[in-house]
Amino acid sequence: MSNSNCGSRLCFCVVVSKKLNKAHHVTNTMFSTSSQRKFWTFSDENELARLREKHNLTFISKHGSHIDEYQRYNFFLSPDEERLLLKQYELHLKEFCKRFSPPMPKGVIGTAFHYFKRFYLYNSSMDYHPKEILATCVYLACKVEEFNVSIGQFVANIKGDREKASDIILNNELLLMQQLNYHLTIHNPFRPVEGFLIDIKTRCSLANPERLRGGIDEFLEKVFLTDACLIYAPSQIALAAVLHAASKEQENLDCYVTEMLFRHAGQDKLAILIEAVRKIRSMVKMVESPAREKVRLIEKKLDRCRNQENNPDSEIYKRRMRELLDEDDIPQSSTSRMSLDTSGVSQVLSPSAS
Repeated sequence: MSNSNCGSRLCFCVVVSKKLNKAHHVTNTMFSTSSQRKFWTFSDENELARLREKHNLTFISKHGSHIDEYQRYNFFLSPDEERLLLKQYELHLKEFCKRFSPPMPKGVIGTAFHYFKRFYLYNSSMDYHPKEILATCVYLACKVEEFNVSIGQFVANIKGDREKASDIILNNELLLMQQLNYHLTIHNPFRPVEGFLIDIKTRCSLANPERLRGGIDEFLEKVFLTDACLIYAPSQIALAAVLHAASKEQENLDCYVTEMLFRHAGQDKLAILIEAVRKIRSMVKMVESPAREKVRLIEKKLDRCRNQENNPDSEIYKRRMRELLDEDDIPQSSTSRMSLDTSGVSQVLSPSAS
């Protein structure tokens, strides 16, 4: 290679490296000042468990004051049962998005997972059934991420009565936004992943970095089945995905991380980063599907103990809708759409579905 070519290549690498560092800085700054960082990033899994337990007990105290403690235990879902149920519905969310037509961008899927997890930090599944909130999370994520599908196109992906599914989603959309405190912008790990791959191609001697994509995608698909996105920054999750993929290809990027990427970070910051990456990878390794029989039993229990005021199948819900419609002087015939059941969503999301 001629000296002029070498010089041109060196100049190109310096320019790309400077641009990448600037992009990393902008991305990190955006996240560090975001509502996601301020209100929806928590210290550890214990803090998340305490929040979930608190809202489980709040629901039971409110709706179980007329029965004794032993009856409460047998009638209502425990925090562990709620968690197991929601893990199952996270799997349904993943499969629903994967089968969606037209193909759904990764950013929409990541945002939908964030919404679903956030909602059930401050609400019980006994108050709002996850099969109804799940579809609403995905629909809202489509809007926020500018994946332009109409409600008609959206429910075309749901088996059963699509008009019923449409009503459920639209009726819950404002509720979901309220419970998210209108913090709808989500920073996902996909953009940082692209930054890391560009940097590896520019400054690292790794052969064909594109071969890491399969492992990265596999890792990120699993990471949303954990609580990592509620604890760690998107860039930390992205780095964990890249290092996992490199490990699968029997490559070692430790020197790239310590001597290039975070060369000036200092030992303390580097140690914190390495520990975060280790914990994220450990969380992903522990992902497993809930036992189907256990989930079925929890679902049956939920059918008995859920808040009937929020159940579109219940008489109390139908009566409330009729009263609201009467107040607005809307013809009584309009109530039929509001009182339909949830089978449109449940058929595609039911744990017992094949």
